[in-house]
Amino acid sequence: MKIKLGLLALGLALAAHPAPAQIPSDSLTQAVTAPGRPADMVAQDANREPAETLAFFALAPGQTVVDIGAGAGYFTEIVARAVGPEGRVHATLPQAMYDGETRAALDGVAARNPNVTLVIGPVTAFEFPANSVDLVLMSMIYHDAYFVSERLGFERQNPRDYLARVFAALRPGGVVGVVDHVANPGGDTRAVVDALHRIDPAVVRADFEAAGFALDGESDLLRNPADDHRLDVFDPAIRGRTDRFVMRFRKPA
Repeated sequence: MKIKLGLLALGLALAAHPAPAQIPSDSLTQAVTAPGRPADMVAQDANREPAETLAFFALAPGQTVVDIGAGAGYFTEIVARAVGPEGRVHATLPQAMYDGETRAALDGVAARNPNVTLVIGPVTAFEFPANSVDLVLMSMIYHDAYFVSERLGFERQNPRDYLARVFAALRPGGVVGVVDHVANPGGDTRAVVDALHRIDPAVVRADFEAAGFALDGESDLLRNPADDHRLDVFDPAIRGRTDRFVMRFRKPA
């Protein structure tokens, strides 16, 4: 099902050290390995570790999940399989990015998985009923809260106002799973994002904690020390192999 709209009406301790990767459940392993996923998606698995990443984010059958900035639907399809017929996945994407190969791929994911709803609209549109979502997935997208592009439909926004809406939509105890490209510390966040599409993990943590979330865990699953953080993430020398941080934030129960 596809929905085009502006708005869709629909005390944990901090981790002192990076946590080890969790062992994926059978449902997660099967969601990744079962036949039917496009070959170009499967080819990304080695560098994205989907089962381990989603296990770290505590994905489970029956959950309601929002996949922000779903792109071609890489995680959307895996999550849809893992949550099963009792779960729901809302895949969001800006209207300007919903075209060409991306549109065809994301439409294919929705066609293969009836528990997927596409939410195509402004970047700033995140309006779900209060306490209705179990997991919000932000895979290589949170930095775009600081990105501005008229061509791509990225309006200037206040990241903390956006996170306030995410916080309200999550059920108590719900999780936001963040994966993003590491930027070196310092510098103006918007300028760094505009130039490199990277973000300082400390900025992300500060934003989420200011919005009321607790940092519930970090993982070094996707770290790459060979990336010196000075290249644009789309540079062929590093694309698909960037140094990425993984953080799990939780809304207090």
